[in-house]
Amino acid sequence: MNKNLKIFNKNGAPVGEFIIQDQWVELEKGEQAVQDVIVAYRAGLRAGTASTKTRAMVRGGGAKPWRQKGTGRARAGSSRSPIFVGGGVAFGPHPRTYFKKVNKKVRKLALKRAFSEKINEGAITLIDNLNLADCKTKNFVEMLEKLNLNNGKVLVAVKDFSENTLKASANLPNVLLVKVDSMNVYQMLLCDTILFTEETIKDFIAKTN
Repeated sequence: MNKNLKIFNKNGAPVGEFIIQDQWVELEKGEQAVQDVIVAYRAGLRAGTASTKTRAMVRGGGAKPWRQKGTGRARAGSSRSPIFVGGGVAFGPHPRTYFKKVNKKVRKLALKRAFSEKINEGAITLIDNLNLADCKTKNFVEMLEKLNLNNGKVLVAVKDFSENTLKASANLPNVLLVKVDSMNVYQMLLCDTILFTEETIKDFIAKTN
């Protein structure tokens, strides 16, 4: 059954409705897709720069520490063996990439499932536009309060970054401003509410269907 979402203006007054059609919502499948995409995204954030030296890379150790027999100690061929202080590291980390490939269809399904969950939770808010008259953070906060978005973290989806919007939201730790074209599942699940304009929600739905 189609669901109607109210569209508000910056003063929190309803000015229209947006219909969420059934084919835009997916709640029967996609849980694993969301899991796979989140794991891949977080893996991609890892630097992979940890590095250790093997015994071949450590300087020195060319001379045999002591003779092979007669000392009562175990035989040793190099002081740079992993068993010695100052020696190399056995099986230590080396620079690598943690990149995980996720198919386009899986990413698309994950976005649709995450969006559907937010719809189901009532965590989607629509505003007619985000054209700010100035770059004052105070006015941006007042707008969020009028939209009842002052509690929790808010993901604000915009078509393009404007100077006023960027500056007004820059110092707000509970606001994440992203372009709708680059929105990902991790950002959607990280935030309590998603604020769309009528234009950006149409762009997002077109991307997931």
